[in-house]
Amino acid sequence: MHPLLSIVIPAHNEESRLPWTLEQVWSFLQQQDFEGEILVVENGSSDRTLYLAEEFSRQHSSVHVLQETPAGKGLAVRRGMLHAQGEYRFICDADLSMPIEEVLRFLPPSAPEYDIAIASREVPGAQRFGEPAYRHFIGRIFNFMVRTITLPGIQDTQCGFKCFRAQVADDLFRVQTIDGWTFDVELLFVALRRGYRVLEIPIPWYYRAGSRVRIFRDSLQMLADLFRIRLNSLRGRYDPPE
Repeated sequence: MHPLLSIVIPAHNEESRLPWTLEQVWSFLQQQDFEGEILVVENGSSDRTLYLAEEFSRQHSSVHVLQETPAGKGLAVRRGMLHAQGEYRFICDADLSMPIEEVLRFLPPSAPEYDIAIASREVPGAQRFGEPAYRHFIGRIFNFMVRTITLPGIQDTQCGFKCFRAQVADDLFRVQTIDGWTFDVELLFVALRRGYRVLEIPIPWYYRAGSRVRIFRDSLQMLADLFRIRLNSLRGRYDPPE
């Protein structure tokens, strides 16, 4: 019997945050009346992330550790999503900037019908706590570019908490081409082209220091990725199989 929920945690150099996050997520799942699993995808780390994840896995059932040697969040998430068994598959950042209890809002009966539900820090009802003004400003500039070039209707593509129905995850992650930070923009772009229902759910979000994003270098690559998505679309790369 498949679990209801798979929680996929990409982890690159997360030895300082991952143990606490795993304890929080495991404790949350133990309190639910449904089956769940945790998949940690270690992703090109140079610290003890893999060791700590495997130690936790040995002591806790339904925790699985995968490894992708090249760094790339999109690569790690794709591996976890295609390996997951849950009816709902939830991407969860290792910093746990969204309280794990909020996951229940992405599951029935709390959530309306959807194919993809994304946590949003921008739609009415959302709250941000402790975020430096400059980071918020940079994020809104990038979102403006996302809405201009690829996704005109979505207010927050980059929040690291997203839930996919199993069949939708299997469809979308198999056509994903971007292995870096902009993978989720690509997935949402393809999802809308294929007629999937995308829902933005307002969440409380807490700023955690230690982001792996290098603001200037990665921002340039992310901008280039937006044009790559449009080019892939023109070439038919995202067309569904006949």
